[in-house]
Amino acid sequence: MIYSWNDLFWIFIVYSFVGWCAGVTANALRRKSFINTGFLNLPLCPVYGVIGAAYCMFLSELQDRLFFLFLGGTVVGFLVIVVTGVILEKVFNKKWWDFSRARFQFQGYLTLWQLGLFGIAAVICIRFVNPFLLKAIHMLPGRLELILGIGLGIVIVTDVIFCIATVRQMHHLVSRAAFFDQLQDFTDNFGNALTRRIQRRMTKAYPAISAGKIFAGLKQKEKATVFAQGCGFYKLVWLFMIGAVVGDIAETIFCRFTMDEWMSRSSLVWGPFSIVWGFGCSFLSALLYRYRDRSDRYIFMCGTVLGGFYEYACSVLSERVFGTVFWDYSKIPFNLGGRINLLYCFFWGIAAVIWIKILYPWFSGWIEKIPMRAGKILTWIVIAFMTVNMAVSGLALYRYNDRLSDPWPDNGLEEFLDQRFDDQRMEKIYPNAKVAGEDGTWQKRDEMK
Repeated sequence: MIYSWNDLFWIFIVYSFVGWCAGVTANALRRKSFINTGFLNLPLCPVYGVIGAAYCMFLSELQDRLFFLFLGGTVVGFLVIVVTGVILEKVFNKKWWDFSRARFQFQGYLTLWQLGLFGIAAVICIRFVNPFLLKAIHMLPGRLELILGIGLGIVIVTDVIFCIATVRQMHHLVSRAAFFDQLQDFTDNFGNALTRRIQRRMTKAYPAISAGKIFAGLKQKEKATVFAQGCGFYKLVWLFMIGAVVGDIAETIFCRFTMDEWMSRSSLVWGPFSIVWGFGCSFLSALLYRYRDRSDRYIFMCGTVLGGFYEYACSVLSERVFGTVFWDYSKIPFNLGGRINLLYCFFWGIAAVIWIKILYPWFSGWIEKIPMRAGKILTWIVIAFMTVNMAVSGLALYRYNDRLSDPWPDNGLEEFLDQRFDDQRMEKIYPNAKVAGEDGTWQKRDEMK
């Protein structure tokens, strides 16, 4: 089943509501009283909506392969819950939920039985619930569905703004920027009663974030003297750049020896950068940094599972966004939809061990030698360049595929792309790119001409 972006929006809304109901029910049974445990005032818990939408985006083609569907559901649930928990912990210096006293738990973020529930939920949602749900939603008149969608979107965004502003106000973290000053003035004019109501609800639902507790006992942070110390934002940006360049070189050499030809493996139109490897290095570093002292076997298993899912997700995203796939493993044994295969999953596990145990300390030491001021300036220059590079590459790739059916430019942008990134140049950058044929199979572009 192919889900449109409109389908994903309604899946997000419905599962956010279902997740909110489940959370409220669980807390009512435990605390013997009704408590809105959601971050928003609306009866929505967005984290469950994100999980539901991720099921549809990444796992829909696994609906006939129950084991992989279950496994994918556990990985999706694990990543969304852990990433959300880490972000909240970084922002507020305290966990919003903590299962550290439970058996078989992971860093207090979730337990083994919850992980199993995410896997079961993926099977139930993809196989049974979603077809019925979307059929019911699309029974609404098209215009009414559009109006409801826009209205819900506006209400949710407004609620998110109020809740974030309120929580920041609780901890005296409201930015001095003009945007937040204006936002605070707006909330004051709208009525302090609303802010106080949200504060009371937040404190009741999540006692850990109540004012005074979250920063109690915390010492004044000393000013950092080493650039990108630890595994924070600046370190991950530079690890991304290193991984992108090293990955592109490694794949180019690999193709030279296995296919006896030099072939571009770059993901972008400017520079030797493999985005999959770049994000992969940052992804594995962020997740496995705190386990760098664990055994090689532990890191290998984590790298095998997380790397395999990561590569699978990248393949799905490139197909959904650009209508193109850049690799196809359908001829390799033990593959899953041609997107990943068991052998390369093991390669991810080996790469994780080599990266965390050997390469990461080496590259990390290099990065931390960069002067503080120069490092920050260079980081933002790199971010700006790579953002523009990825945006132009995405547009060029979209136009590259669009020229199959619409060879003549319709506007100035398409004319610019046709001149700067013609078919000859794009075929040189993306020699293995495949697009969907009329029969639904993936074919090389020159085979479709």
